[in-house]
Amino acid sequence: MSVTTAFKARLRPTGTNSGRTRKRSRSGLVGWVFIGPLMLGIVAFQLIPVIVSIIASFTNWDGITDPQFLGVDNYADLGQDELFWTTLRNTLLFTLGVIPLTTVGALLLALLCHGKSRVSNVVFRTAYFTPYVTSIVAIGLVWGKLLAPEGFLNSALALVGIDGPAWFTDSNWALIAVIVISAWQGIGYPMIILLGGLDGIDESLHEAAKVDGATAVRRFFSVTLPLLTPQIFFVLVTQFITSFQVFALIFVLTKGGPGQATNVYIYYLYQNAFTFGNLGYASAMAWILFIIIAAVTFLQLQLQKRWVFYN
Repeated sequence: MSVTTAFKARLRPTGTNSGRTRKRSRSGLVGWVFIGPLMLGIVAFQLIPVIVSIIASFTNWDGITDPQFLGVDNYADLGQDELFWTTLRNTLLFTLGVIPLTTVGALLLALLCHGKSRVSNVVFRTAYFTPYVTSIVAIGLVWGKLLAPEGFLNSALALVGIDGPAWFTDSNWALIAVIVISAWQGIGYPMIILLGGLDGIDESLHEAAKVDGATAVRRFFSVTLPLLTPQIFFVLVTQFITSFQVFALIFVLTKGGPGQATNVYIYYLYQNAFTFGNLGYASAMAWILFIIIAAVTFLQLQLQKRWVFYN
């Protein structure tokens, strides 16, 4: 082989590498074309609103006129706002009511569905999951009719001599009614999560416990429940975040009434932003809510090390 031929042979890989580089560049360009609209949407509808809300929380702004810088006055005013503390308390009560009902109910439904035939399993899963994907507005309107003073439930109670309460206009019952409806509506999703956990448990563990003489109740508390703790932990975290942001049911059913009995945090935030025209104050509320949810979620993540068992 001549020197010229050897030199040309050495140059060929360089040309090939250059072609590969151009091909990668074209592939990268195509990738950016595909993810570009998504990234633009994230920037326009998530990143920019977050930045604007941070800035607005330090201003007096109605969304139309020029904002006036207030410093931390909005945050200081929250501490003096009695309605802020009332809505925070109502939201906490709502959360403490919904989470146990939803979690325990979802676990019971998952146990009922587990092990059934394929056809009945699909039927029951669909029936229990349907309310979760149904419009909240539609659910609110239906339950509003059912729990009206002369509605179906009170009429049924009257047949057995019970005088049913005014569910949504009695301050003693309004929040309870919303809690029950919310738990019923949201039970489908955690049921599916827990059912997936049940399907993943090795049946040999139950068989071994049964051979050792463990009763069905003992097998549930000693085998099933510990192995379900990762799914239960996930359900508790997601249910807390969802419950603390309840809005649609309150808006449709009670509008925060009677009085302030069902006025929850997000509904009061909505009122400040779109009824009272105080976007700066509402933005401060939004960031306080973010801090609360982040702090509680972090606490849950720390505590889960003590009771969640990963196999």
